[in-house]
Amino acid sequence: MNVPLPPMQNQSWKYHFLQTVLLALPVCLSNVGHITVDLADNYFVGQLPERTLGQAAISLAGSFYVLVLVLGIGVSYSLTPIVAELNAKNDKEGIATHLRHSMILNLITSAGLFAILFFCSGFLRYTGKDPIVVDIAIKFLNVIMLSMIPLSVFFTFKQFTEGMSDTRTAMVITIAANVLNILLNYLLVFGKFGFPQMGIMGSCWATFISRTLMAVSMFAYVRFGKKYSGYRINLFSGKTSKDIFKSHLRIGIPSALMFGLEVAAFSIPTLFIPDSAQLAAHRLALSLAAMTYMVSSGLGAAATIRVGHYVGMGDKLAIRRAGFSAILLSVGFMVLSAILFIVFRRQLPAIFNEETAVLNYAAILLLIGAAFQLFDGIQVTTQGALRGLKDTVYPGWVAFIAYWLIGLPISWVLCVPLEMGATGVWFGFVAGLFIAAIGFILRFNKLSRLPIVSAN
Repeated sequence: MNVPLPPMQNQSWKYHFLQTVLLALPVCLSNVGHITVDLADNYFVGQLPERTLGQAAISLAGSFYVLVLVLGIGVSYSLTPIVAELNAKNDKEGIATHLRHSMILNLITSAGLFAILFFCSGFLRYTGKDPIVVDIAIKFLNVIMLSMIPLSVFFTFKQFTEGMSDTRTAMVITIAANVLNILLNYLLVFGKFGFPQMGIMGSCWATFISRTLMAVSMFAYVRFGKKYSGYRINLFSGKTSKDIFKSHLRIGIPSALMFGLEVAAFSIPTLFIPDSAQLAAHRLALSLAAMTYMVSSGLGAAATIRVGHYVGMGDKLAIRRAGFSAILLSVGFMVLSAILFIVFRRQLPAIFNEETAVLNYAAILLLIGAAFQLFDGIQVTTQGALRGLKDTVYPGWVAFIAYWLIGLPISWVLCVPLEMGATGVWFGFVAGLFIAAIGFILRFNKLSRLPIVSAN
């Protein structure tokens, strides 16, 4: 969506709230679409007789897979603020050059991350979980890791189009892919209309196929569509620049590490949780919390685009209003989400699993999840605003302190020595997110008052 910028003196708070919503809405729907894949997998596996073992296995495999995947996504995020700033300056040649370098960098990164998953999946056998759960998890992971490279292609062009203030394209493609994923889950899990009945494994194959087609669609739209005819790239011709690669890595590596630290702090505690019922409940509650997180993440993406755009225009007041309008919108949404989690804490998990033990645990976790909604929304949205300022190193240290020195130890102590199980893990989440939210807000408030430094 191309959002025209009015004269600087007319940019009121009302304008910033409206433009943030218009820009963020497609990103929110796109992000929710990615989580819908996870929810669809949980739903269809939840209809099988071995549903609790299956959902526990998906939780174990997913925690390992996502931990590696977010590193690649974080590297791709470097493209959005660069393109947003260059687009404000109408530098088409510069945008095309950065897009090409980003594609090369992301393909190399995803190939390396795929190799890590390929050679390390067997380590799941040393997690101490039920051997049946581990066997299913390894089989699931061996398929889902195949989507690593297609997703790197998708995210490269997604970050490019979002940097161009086009947030609808990724939304449409993601929603279409989710419809396909749901259809393929139905066909492959249950063996309908002549398709093989694959059970739990049908779910991961459905996810892989839909993600691959999502990447192909995104590439084709940018590469062959009329809208971006001025930004054609050829990976195999033209010179590459070490300086351009370095400019992406300066933003991408800290972003990847920051995402990795956060996801690891949510994934590693999965290994602490003692039994399959709690593990399944943890998976369901975390998937529901991820839905609301993705809305705030969309607001954070809008903050990256709009803050980066105003950096290119040299408008300090607009930078602050663009960032804080997204943060305030996120706070409002997360308060409403917390209320829904409290009121429907039993009904929501029951959609995916009706076993009493799983529902009891999930209901408690959603009560705690309601508490960290606010902090989660603030931290992810403010991260986006800081990326628009190309500030990723300092937030990375904040994330390390919040998630690894505070949140993760609290999760372990409460879960293992104090034997609180999954409940203790989630109290650790609350602590880590609270510290991160405070740290990021203070950082953005400080930087947005300083003189603007435009990147090359």
